[in-house]
Amino acid sequence: MRTSITNLQILFEDNHLIVINKRAGDLVQGDKTGDDPLVDIIKEYIKKRDQKPGNVYLGVVHRIDRPTSGIVVFAKTSKALSRLNKAFANKEPKKTYWAVVKNRPPKKVDQLRHFLLRKQKQNKSYAHENEVPNSKLALLNYRLIKELNNYFLLEIDLETGRHHQIRSQLSKIGCPIKGDLKYGFNRSNKDGSIHLHARKIELIHPVKKEKITIEAPVNSADAIWKVC
Repeated sequence: MRTSITNLQILFEDNHLIVINKRAGDLVQGDKTGDDPLVDIIKEYIKKRDQKPGNVYLGVVHRIDRPTSGIVVFAKTSKALSRLNKAFANKEPKKTYWAVVKNRPPKKVDQLRHFLLRKQKQNKSYAHENEVPNSKLALLNYRLIKELNNYFLLEIDLETGRHHQIRSQLSKIGCPIKGDLKYGFNRSNKDGSIHLHARKIELIHPVKKEKITIEAPVNSADAIWKVC
């Protein structure tokens, strides 16, 4: 079931920000599918809740892939959006993900360093050990935090924010994410999700200048996430 104004999960909100725990399958921003994006759902929610007569301002600060769940930050004012855009461009917020993968990674703790080449027509990024033309450096740090029945739970800290970075880099080391057919998992999840979750974000509030840490619970109705 996709998010609606009745089941929106708000993790944090004040006059400047609203942070949502996105369900897998939700779009952050509109695309050619024509499906209702999360940004419009939140606008409608705020308009009804606050009984606003005019349009609701909401800025998209960053995105996560449609089949991915977890934290998405939106700006409620233009001042907050401008400052957050600058912070994200400078890679100041610290983003942590959880991924359930098929195989045990080569090491319990490691940094992955690849060069990612994005293929627009395939909507896919390919990880290379060495630099190739038009590729971009991708860095992430992972640690194995739990062994599950047939799967392994990794915690991932991103140092760069490339297209499909986690999916591509984990696939490159033989650890495709559960359900991620595009990057080498052997079958899809029934609901079209992949087991990748934007778990935590640490950032400086764009107006108050205070550090805030926000954590998103996993989907407890999912049998795999439930045991994580």
